[in-house]
Amino acid sequence: MNEKADPAAVVDAVTDLLPVLRERAQETEDRRVLPGETMKALTETGFFRLLQPKSFGGYEADPMTFFTCVRLIASACGSTGWVSSVIGVHPWQLALFAPQAQQDVWGEDVNTRMSSSYAPTGKAEPVDGGFKLSGRWSFSSGCDHATWVLLGGFVFGPDGKPADFRTFLLPAPDYEIVDVWDTVGLRGTGSNDIVVKGAFVPDYRSLSIQDTAKCRCPGHEVNTAPLYRLPWGSVFPYAITVPVVGMATGAYEAHVAYQKERVRAAYAGQKASEDPFSQVRVAEAAWDLDAAWLQLERNMRELMDHVVSGTPIPMPVRLRCRRDQVKATGRAINAVDRLFENSGGRVLASGTPIQRFWRDAHAGRVHAINDPERALSMYGKAEFGGDITDAWV
Repeated sequence: MNEKADPAAVVDAVTDLLPVLRERAQETEDRRVLPGETMKALTETGFFRLLQPKSFGGYEADPMTFFTCVRLIASACGSTGWVSSVIGVHPWQLALFAPQAQQDVWGEDVNTRMSSSYAPTGKAEPVDGGFKLSGRWSFSSGCDHATWVLLGGFVFGPDGKPADFRTFLLPAPDYEIVDVWDTVGLRGTGSNDIVVKGAFVPDYRSLSIQDTAKCRCPGHEVNTAPLYRLPWGSVFPYAITVPVVGMATGAYEAHVAYQKERVRAAYAGQKASEDPFSQVRVAEAAWDLDAAWLQLERNMRELMDHVVSGTPIPMPVRLRCRRDQVKATGRAINAVDRLFENSGGRVLASGTPIQRFWRDAHAGRVHAINDPERALSMYGKAEFGGDITDAWV
């Protein structure tokens, strides 16, 4: 690891790594988990420390530096981009936890990694000093390369109704990984199940979603950089959308390179690159990708302007971020579909990058945070004067 590296150098190091990730993409898919060599190489670039506090060896980088790297990685290998994004955003979230939780994870090794599963499918029972946690959580991407896990769960009040939604932080001895991941897309992410059987979680190793929505968290006591004043409901959704944009970008690059050499036998030997309809489809795909990225970038810049200046982030800005986040995923899917349709039957062969990007992008699309109707409905409701109380914004 280059301790003198800065965020810009991390982007350069990630860029230099892309040919290796591209060459390893099929192996990653076949293994159903990221190779250890890939995690080691990414760690050495400094990528996983981009959003980590400086007090624990991180860079506290601008979030768009992190997301630029995610897009690059996903353009080489969809599964690697996905795992990199969700594992890489966790240091930012841990920085919101109480200082003792951060010390627990990073005190001995600043390169310690966490996986996650936020769907509240377990049971959190309040007990003296914390919570007793039990249950089974799915889709914990990259869990085989992590020694801690972040799990979502409801805390119920005396009336039996949910009183709070919290994220619980557990070390590896407190949970079991169950290998169930065998899918048509994002096969290399190793997004297996996490099983917890009555583990005690100290109160300081849990975090309320209400605190993250209000941007007032225990970790702010020690992490004062503006980066950590961003809403969780804006940062985490980006970590799910940007890899999909990256996959579509990779499909675009592979498609253009393929079409330059392709000859269409069904059309009297016409070169695909000279087909005006093919040219239009490429232009439309490029438009979708540019529009998606420009909106994501514009919104994150505006969020950062607010936290740097110390002004509250208006609800309309938060809602626009969620609106454009789900639409960015939709645009990426539109782009990759258009390219796939324009590629011809030979790209259906196993091992070709375009079909793998197509499968991976569609697999990423079905993540709950990418549901367009929920985000768009909130935006429309607010435009009509309705109150928005959803803490996930």
